Amino acid sequence: MKERQYFVALDDYEHGVVIRSLNDKKTELRSEGKSTDAVDELIIKIGNAPSKKFRVIEKDRRSYDER
Repeated sequence: MKERQYFVALDDYEHGVVIRSLNDKKTELRSEGKSTDAVDELIIKIGNAPSKKFRVIEKDRRSYDER
């Protein structure tokens, strides 16, 4: 079975917030003496993720809530 992938649209500010949050978590785990491997992998994935221009079409949220 093919592994499911998720795509998240982030602007430059949000990208920075995610990286800083992961670094904070890494520091917290390191101070507790726990493994930081998973966080390290996420930092690398997010830091090296390609950027792509696209249009966002916003839809009315109510139509989703009524389903």
